[in-house]
Amino acid sequence: MKARGLMLAGAIAFSAAACVQAAPNVQHGEQVYVRCMACHALAYDRVGPHHCGLFGRLAGSVPGFDYSPAMKKSKIVWNEKTLDLFLKNPQKMVPGTAMTYAGVPDPTDRADLIAFLKQATNPDSPQCRK
Repeated sequence: MKARGLMLAGAIAFSAAACVQAAPNVQHGEQVYVRCMACHALAYDRVGPHHCGLFGRLAGSVPGFDYSPAMKKSKIVWNEKTLDLFLKNPQKMVPGTAMTYAGVPDPTDRADLIAFLKQATNPDSPQCRK
């Protein structure tokens, strides 16, 4: 009976540990960001707008960047949650967006990418200082 109780306790502990997500991996997020670099850069506009200062910014608001009407009207403020939803499926979140990339389907890749962006796009980060 004692062994059975220990096995049950071990199974419960394993299940609890499996439910806890690992902290995002910023280095892996930087690797995921390479996909974004076809259209975006941290500090300057390309086909897509720059990412420095992204968190807390209203979507469609980088001065001088030509956004789609859908993005301008979206009223999205970029944070971890809105980025996760957008990066999962940009066209679903903002129908009519000019961003034709299909998205980042893997939740771990998205979490890591968002962690990288949060660190790299801070206005005080070396990449964003002007």
